[in-house]
Order: sequence, then C-alpha cells, then structure tokens
Amino acid sequence: MRQTMSLFIVAVSMVATFTALASAQQVSITPPRQEGTYVMHDFHFRSGETLPQVRIHYTTLGSPQRDRNGRTTNAVLILHGTTGSGHQFLVPSFSGVLFGPGQLLDVQRYYVILPDDIGSGKSSKPSDGMRAHFPQYDYADMVTAEHDLVVDGLQLNHLRLVMGTSMGCMHSWMWGRHIRTIWMRSCPSPVCLSRSRGVIDCGAR
Repeated sequence: MRQTMSLFIVAVSMVATFTALASAQQVSITPPRQEGTYVMHDFHFRSGETLPQVRIHYTTLGSPQRDRNGRTTNAVLILHGTTGSGHQFLVPSFSGVLFGPGQLLDVQRYYVILPDDIGSGKSSKPSDGMRAHFPQYDYADMVTAEHDLVVDGLQLNHLRLVMGTSMGCMHSWMWGRHIRTIWMRSCPSPVCLSRSRGVIDCGAR
C-alpha cells in the first residue's frame, strides 16, 4: 500500500509538472549527469530490414543500487515524446521539481535513465545520411532498443519505474504489456489530455 501511494504521488506530481508548472515555485538545478551511446549490432527491425549498427544515446543521473541478490532497486526509465529527446527532461520545469534533493525522484536515491529513441536526438536516425533508405521503424522497434540499452548496455535487471510523455507514454504501456525480462507493476495515471496530450505510466515491483 505504501509503495502504491508513493507511485500515486509521483504520478500526481507529473500531472502538476505538465499542467501547472507556470505557477509553481521551481528550483533551478543542474544534476550531475553522464552521457553515453550504446551500439547494437545487426539490429532487426519489425519491417524485416536490418542495420549493421544502431546507436542509442542516453543520459543517466545518479548511480544504480543493487540488493544482496544483485537485483537493481532504484532504476527509473523516463521516455520522451515524438519530437523530443532525453534532454527535454533536464530543463528546470522538469528537473527542478523532480530530481533535486528531497524531491520525488531525487537522483541521490534514484538512477534515472533518459534515452534518445531511434529517430531522435543523438541516436540513429534517417537524417544521419540514409534518409529515405533508413529502415521503416515503429514503436515496437523503439521499445526493443530501449530494452536492449537497459539490459545489455547498462546491465540492469530491474526497473523501479517506467514512465513517459506523449509517445513515451505509449512506450511505457508497451513495456508493461510486452517486456518479460524486467517485471514491474504498472500504475497508470492520466494527464489532462487537452493540455499535455499524454498519459503517464509508472511501473514498480
């Protein structure tokens, strides 16, 4: 019950972040972060096409923690919207209300992962050079790449939370429904659709 209430509070905070931040008191912080690129070889797209390499760029905040059985206990995956990237969550309107000391996703306690999906940010995308010859890709391909980054790239075996905005929200639903190697309990919470056009899905176990 306490964990469920904690997730509910996170969801409510996210609602406030995207619907009422203009009037909220924010703290301007720049949490320490690390950036990297995970390269997946011989990546198979759902269309049947393949690429010899697909890059997934990511940003992480905090450090992973594990229990005595080696299970990751504090990893949080946050997924961006259609035209965004992981860096969109580093602006003060988001990081200033969630990632700071004593806040809900305090990076001194949580290991926050902010990937750039296929087609976005510094990850592989058509504009890198292939343009119209880049394989057709969809949400399933993006989620596969997110999963490979988490499990093979970052060597994590459990996620405490999965949530996202807009397209990232849809990805989080797919994680909850289709990903079987990292288990979580979902805690969906709708956002004001007329203003943010998204749904937040949080998962924990």
